[in-house]
Amino acid sequence: MAGLWAPALPAEGRTQLKTICRVKGQEENTLQGMGIVVGLKGTGDGGSSLPMVRALAQVMQHLGSPMGKTGPVELKDAKNVALVIVTATVPAQGARQGDKVDCTVSSVASAKSLSGGRLFITYLVGPGDTKNPRVYATAEGPITLDSTTQTTTGRIYGGCRLEEDFFNVFVKDGKITLVLDRNYADFQVAAEVADLINKTLARVQSESAAPAKALDPCNIEVLIPRPYQTDPVDFVSQLLGLTIPDPQTGARVVINERAGGIVIRGDAEIGPVAVTHKNIVVEAGSTTNAAARFVPLDPKNEAATLKSLVEALNAVRVPNEDIIEIIKLLQRTGSLRAQLIIE
Repeated sequence: MAGLWAPALPAEGRTQLKTICRVKGQEENTLQGMGIVVGLKGTGDGGSSLPMVRALAQVMQHLGSPMGKTGPVELKDAKNVALVIVTATVPAQGARQGDKVDCTVSSVASAKSLSGGRLFITYLVGPGDTKNPRVYATAEGPITLDSTTQTTTGRIYGGCRLEEDFFNVFVKDGKITLVLDRNYADFQVAAEVADLINKTLARVQSESAAPAKALDPCNIEVLIPRPYQTDPVDFVSQLLGLTIPDPQTGARVVINERAGGIVIRGDAEIGPVAVTHKNIVVEAGSTTNAAARFVPLDPKNEAATLKSLVEALNAVRVPNEDIIEIIKLLQRTGSLRAQLIIE
């Protein structure tokens, strides 16, 4: 029944459902474990790090070379070993036993660098799985540093081998749930998606009840029609291919403070306000005093827009960090007519 009701390509000004939502059950899984990195060039934790010494002693015991009577003193010069946390992420679509994924290795003690080190075989379990740990994967291999400045965290490409199958169930009680991406989560968008599905499925099923129902701004529950109950994969593939007019979620401002990035979506306006920040004075909108009326930053609109404000500040070479602080001030005073998201 492929292609029965799903359009092949989205028309201009429309968006496929797969770009704004996912199917519940298709989530990533994080595995974690604690291990040791060996082969360092004197940049490890050192023998004074008792957690590392205990971990190394356990490895030696397991390999048939237990410590002698002097105990931890034997490892006082172990500068080439570091205790680390190992994490790996299983993709949302699942994976099979024997598949290999990347893993991240991070020092937890006093190691200065993991450069040149190799992770000794480490068992990975699920989060919170402490009383009865179940090994889902093993990790080992040479460490690659992603940065020359952050030397205590590295990556092992393909270093995690899965020991279990990961099948993510997406059908429950004959239903699936679409989860809107957080950037599109909105009552109106959820209602529009449910309405689109109901109108589309009305052509391929005889049931009178609406199969799709928006539960909240984020989740839309969909009953799988009878013709597709034996092939839910085909149903989901066609469902996610449906197109909806580009969602209008209102004006949003996204700020990435680390990178200094500012993204403005929609017509983010500024109410009447005067802001002083360091040696910068920002005036926008109008006051009740006609003689003291501020000039809008955007003459085409009665209200000033955030975009025009940012452009004006950039024109006089105001640093990005100061622009970000001004936007925060606007939001705190209620003068920013847009949703502010800080990452």
